[in-house]
Amino acid sequence: MSAAIDPNEQAALQVLVRAMDRLLAPIQPFLQDSSVSEILINGVADIYVERRGKLEKTEARFARRDDLDAAARSIAQYSGKRLTPEEPSIEARLPDGSRVHIVQPPAARSGLCISIRRFLREHRSIDDLVKQGSLTPETLSLMKTAVKLHKNVIISGGTGTGKTTMLNALSEAFEDHERVIVIEDTTELQIRKHHVVYFETTKPDRFGRGGASIRELFRASLRMRPDRIIVGECRGGEALDMIQAMTSGHSGSLSTVHANTPYDALHRLETLALMSDVDIPLRPLRAQIASAVNVIVQIARLKRSGRRRVIEISEVSGLNDADQYVLRSLYRTGADGQAGLDGALAWTGERPTFAAEAVEDVFEPGTDLPEWART
Repeated sequence: MSAAIDPNEQAALQVLVRAMDRLLAPIQPFLQDSSVSEILINGVADIYVERRGKLEKTEARFARRDDLDAAARSIAQYSGKRLTPEEPSIEARLPDGSRVHIVQPPAARSGLCISIRRFLREHRSIDDLVKQGSLTPETLSLMKTAVKLHKNVIISGGTGTGKTTMLNALSEAFEDHERVIVIEDTTELQIRKHHVVYFETTKPDRFGRGGASIRELFRASLRMRPDRIIVGECRGGEALDMIQAMTSGHSGSLSTVHANTPYDALHRLETLALMSDVDIPLRPLRAQIASAVNVIVQIARLKRSGRRRVIEISEVSGLNDADQYVLRSLYRTGADGQAGLDGALAWTGERPTFAAEAVEDVFEPGTDLPEWART
């Protein structure tokens, strides 16, 4: 039986939300504009928004510095956090789920800065990504098949390239009966399945008491009978725990990482794993990563159009004699002769090692197989 909501707490929360709405009045039009994906506040009178992948300066401004400071404090309070001199940077969220990052002086030299990553009210399906040109029907079939076969998938890309959107969309391939545990710093993912448990990090109080890191939550999730574990973004030593879990019976995991190429993504995971408190030699670590990660989906945001799209899908094939990662590019832009990121996302002629498994376990007999699955 779920705990009853305290009416006093509910009333206090509603008062806080109304106060926050008033304090954020200068940017309310952008919070209501579905075409705005990000709002960037660089002090009282320097406010930008992102639309369709491109930044534009706005005329919006806060009347006084105290008004901006009060807005930041209310956002922090809503998320159960505090802006203190000891903690110049915090992550929070708005009532609609939008992700907020706040950096205050003296760390922010030009004045208090707030970045708001908008929460998408409309779930973007994986078919929507095909319609928008982020994927092709062939790469869609490849990625959905990899997920259905419980391959471990890393989505790699820079800031604002749509990694979270892609992870959300790929989760559509999960089976309805699977128990999914999602671990994030700030809740952002929207997994549209029946049995989903969301964990969110919390920071200790000013005396160092309490708190739960992604690493601690990941370890806890392993004891909670997950069919799949989703880590919103690997940022630290939890990468080692995830890699070890992937190679010890917890397949089908998905996560995102900041990197510009599939090869860089593996080295990024390597660096993050070395940030753990486990002293592990480099070669065994690389061997574990090469064994754990099956598929890397590389996403980029095109500079000219601002459009986000998949530019490469690679399979990890282990290590070579020099202990370097071996990657097989399955699809990439320019593979059909059109150079550059604006070129077509085309098949390289390489078939994934799980092609036969896909034909046996995923595709119905008599199905017209995609080119990557044909023998």
